[in-house]
Amino acid sequence: MTNLLKIAVPNKGALAEDASAMLRAAGYRQRWDLKDLVQIDDLNAIEFYYLRPRDIAIYVGEGTLDLGITGRDMLLDSSAEAEEVLGLGFGTTRFRLARPVGSSIATEDLRGVRIATSYPGLLAHFLDSKKISARIIALDGAVESAIRLGVADVIADVVETGSTLRQAGLEIFGEVLAESEAILVKRANCEECPGVEQIVRRLTGVIVARDYVLVDFDVPETCLEATSALAPGLEGPTVSPLARAGWCAVRTLVPRKGHQPLMDALWDAGARAILVTDVSTARL
Repeated sequence: MTNLLKIAVPNKGALAEDASAMLRAAGYRQRWDLKDLVQIDDLNAIEFYYLRPRDIAIYVGEGTLDLGITGRDMLLDSSAEAEEVLGLGFGTTRFRLARPVGSSIATEDLRGVRIATSYPGLLAHFLDSKKISARIIALDGAVESAIRLGVADVIADVVETGSTLRQAGLEIFGEVLAESEAILVKRANCEECPGVEQIVRRLTGVIVARDYVLVDFDVPETCLEATSALAPGLEGPTVSPLARAGWCAVRTLVPRKGHQPLMDALWDAGARAILVTDVSTARL
């Protein structure tokens, strides 16, 4: 029997849905029942395990599992012997310090201060890099209440929009302690496992595809040079003759960002029947 590649996927939280969606887009079978803890993908010889995001780096680092999807902040906080392979482009957050609104405390004032956090390892690394000796209060979530409850003077937490902090009467201060996103991590010597290169290639294809769209348009041959200059594609546009004399059909890959102004520019350059299509995955 072929050895199955063992991959950990977040079972809940902000990363779970997007991680499974990306794996599906990459052609891998995923669970439909959220109560399932294991999903076997026989076609790709992979066994998916659905675990707490915070535990994934530890399982992978200990060699129990081959690969895993977790947050960079969780990997750094765990100090696990796992290695980041690929940033996945979702679950973006920043690890920041926050103080009560109106407080004048600054980063240089943190010596001896109580700092509450759910990421004690990540915070300790930052404090060590600044040679600051502060008291770390490790909490398991809801750290924004720590100051109001008298447990801490300052907090350090992951921030997406900052709305939760504002509701708690807190404000961000100081520099960004760490930037995070969902990442693929691997165990030591994982390159030896069959299928690892394939999954990295497939996930990279999904990431690239999200950054590009396909543009199709018709254009007179006299305007082809101008439109090709606007949308050259990667190795050049695909050009085919149309039944209408003197016209051709063009297909090209363009960055998703800015494709609307590009459509306007193509129209002004003589293109007509301009269509944009999403790309689900790619190999570039």
